[in-house]
Amino acid sequence: MRTRPRSITIAAIVAVLFGAVTIVSGGRALFGGVDMGAVAPFVLWFNFLAGFAYVAAGVGLWRGAQWGRALAIAIAASTALIFLAFLWHILQGGAFERRTLVAMILRLMTWLAIVVVSLRRSDIAD
Repeated sequence: MRTRPRSITIAAIVAVLFGAVTIVSGGRALFGGVDMGAVAPFVLWFNFLAGFAYVAAGVGLWRGAQWGRALAIAIAASTALIFLAFLWHILQGGAFERRTLVAMILRLMTWLAIVVVSLRRSDIAD
């Protein structure tokens, strides 16, 4: 029985917790009648739905599955694309909340870090 590297364990736990928080907060914003201010709906929906992928990626990383690494890469790439679209929205004069900008930076940096950790570990099953 092989031991899961500590860095992968931490990345997996971060992914699952981040996903759970994202699902709860996104669900409250979308379905709970919470006024979130000047949000960009496409960012809100992306983040909410991505929360489920975060949990799945965390489970995959925990299990040492190659698909967990691939999903983490896909999450980082899609987050970067949504972030670019959000920046374009801002540059075009679209309404936005500063906290959304900060949250997107945090999301992107978190997933890039998880990807780096997962790529450095050669003991994830191929």
